[in-house]
Amino acid sequence: MNMTNINKIVAEALAIEAEAAKEAGALAFMARPLTQATLPHRRQTSNTFERRNGAFSLTITAHPRFGLPYGSYPRLILAWLTTEAVRTRSPELELGPTFSGFMVDLGLKPTGGQWGTIPRFREQLKRLFTSTIWCIYDTESQTETLNLQIAKHSNLWWEPQASGKAGEWKSTVTLGPELFEEILAHPIPIDNRALRAIKKSPMAIDIYCWMTYRMSYLRKQTTIPWEVLQMQFGADYRNDRFGRHNFKTTFIQRLRTVQTLYPEAKAEENASGIMLCPSLTHVLKNSLSCQKVIHKSKRNLKIIHA
Repeated sequence: MNMTNINKIVAEALAIEAEAAKEAGALAFMARPLTQATLPHRRQTSNTFERRNGAFSLTITAHPRFGLPYGSYPRLILAWLTTEAVRTRSPELELGPTFSGFMVDLGLKPTGGQWGTIPRFREQLKRLFTSTIWCIYDTESQTETLNLQIAKHSNLWWEPQASGKAGEWKSTVTLGPELFEEILAHPIPIDNRALRAIKKSPMAIDIYCWMTYRMSYLRKQTTIPWEVLQMQFGADYRNDRFGRHNFKTTFIQRLRTVQTLYPEAKAEENASGIMLCPSLTHVLKNSLSCQKVIHKSKRNLKIIHA
């Protein structure tokens, strides 16, 4: 990470300390299953990807025409979808009248051309909206499954609308009913400013969302072994010694970046793994009004956390 990026993160950390997320209008949410086991960091050759977290596993299956979503863009999109679903209490969401405007809403700079952000973002949208997620809780005494269809229906307009017809066509997505129900039942509060500060690193996004949720219920000092962390956060790293070393080094670097934005998080590496100590969650529950819009879920998938 170069000094320019480091300086930006430090500046964002100071701003976050100065103003609570809700007061700054930066309160956002992430779907709970996606804080426990996440999407690929890199392009995959297979159309199926699995991550594990104790007895919980998340498997994402792609449409063979489009492939699996990967990287930062799908994570930012999912946070936006979750936040809008909590805010509107509706599975039918409008992405806005222009594609570039939607990107700006996510804190991204739209650029064209073969290597620009627009074609890459467009590709990830199609990959995400055509994928299906399986959440499985599996022990010797019980197996429970939940199928989360990300988009029941989507209608995406890529070209700018003709003059005088602005607002006539809007890109929309309707969330799958199970995903929408899970979002309303268990939205995980996050700070959108932190998300945007680390938007270039999918692993940093994953660690941030996991840490702020994990700290909301952690009651005693706990060490998460490196092997478990790699299953949860680094399933696309090789399992040989070189791959494990790369994962460990990268994880520690991204953890330090997250702690710059979230200094209350008490986490230290040791020979066995990462030691977590009870800490304040990044967005305090008693500062939220989200409880007023959270409905009781008809389903309650049991999730065991690493």
